[in-house]
Amino acid sequence: MDSAVYALIVNACIAGLFATAFAIVRISYPEQRYVTWFVLAYLIGGLTPLSELGVRLTDSTTLFMIGSYGSFLVSIVLLQGGLAALAGRAVPRGPLIALLVFGVVVRALIWNGPRNELWYEIAYQAPFALGASLSTVIAVDAVRRRRGALWLALAIASALTTAHFVVKPFFAATFGSGTTAKAYASSSYALFSQATGGVLIVTAGLLTLLLVVKAAMGLSVAASETDPLTGIANRRGFERRATRLLARSWQQDEPLAAILFDLDHFKRVNDGYGHATGDLVLRAFATMLTERLPASAVIARLGGEEFVAVLDRTTLRGAWLAAQSVRASLPAIATHLPPITVSAGLAVLEPGDTLDSLIDRADRRSYEAKRAGRNRICPVPDPVVDAQSLRTG
Repeated sequence: MDSAVYALIVNACIAGLFATAFAIVRISYPEQRYVTWFVLAYLIGGLTPLSELGVRLTDSTTLFMIGSYGSFLVSIVLLQGGLAALAGRAVPRGPLIALLVFGVVVRALIWNGPRNELWYEIAYQAPFALGASLSTVIAVDAVRRRRGALWLALAIASALTTAHFVVKPFFAATFGSGTTAKAYASSSYALFSQATGGVLIVTAGLLTLLLVVKAAMGLSVAASETDPLTGIANRRGFERRATRLLARSWQQDEPLAAILFDLDHFKRVNDGYGHATGDLVLRAFATMLTERLPASAVIARLGGEEFVAVLDRTTLRGAWLAAQSVRASLPAIATHLPPITVSAGLAVLEPGDTLDSLIDRADRRSYEAKRAGRNRICPVPDPVVDAQSLRTG
């Protein structure tokens, strides 16, 4: 077995391994439907080296020539669709269809063209260079949106792949790629093309697989840190995010406040209207919190009818105003739901505080609000107390 045949077999096996790896991710994480693009790309792409083997080992080369070019073109197009979806962008179906049509038309026009001529080789590689450049654009866009170092590495790999397709015609014209498809398959240029192209494709494939696995892990973490009923953070997610917010407040010497919300007499809602209605109330209240509180706030359901919010760069007065906004909006929470009220406790970050001590103080204040008659917020900041005294004086 010579080196060219060995390289083709290795490339076919690598394509099969990538297709299998992506298929496992797709089956394990059904919500990541875009991974199907990668599964198909590597399944179809694996036909390219197999077709090259067919060209080399048989006399009927036409069908294998079509298979080699067509499978590689289709796999390039599919990869772009998967990358766009992975990057969080809409799949550019129009440009991808145009690339596919362009590749088919160009190959048809040069089918009987003179090999080893520069213009022929440029035309042959043009669709692949365009596809690789589209990968580079998608990856660079992801880098600009701060999607991480893996996208930067993929952008570099895609740029190198683009350069590979741009340079190949000049190598072919200079050193010769064979006057026929069979002659090409046995040429040293074919070995160079398969080897260097294989390295670049493996590099890009590994980076893409890492990005897909990272996204899958992110989904798993998000699921484990999300309250399934309300869609906001659960206790685990709250502790991780709020601890980070707390550390930043200490580092930047900024105020921070916590609000503990407890829906009043919620058991009466469940008993009088049923648990399904109670669940609707909890969802509506969670939605109100996300709408009324600052976007930077960490909001969570601690369990039952207890909710918590940690607000960065917020004083006691700011926390009271935020909690008051929520409390005052409750009558309009939803016309089809039973009326509810809420008691809230406030606490601001003090020297030596941990997240637990901060939330514990807010919790004790919420109990004070309940003992004082419910449907209120404790404590009331002094400027607010003074203003209320002036209005009632």
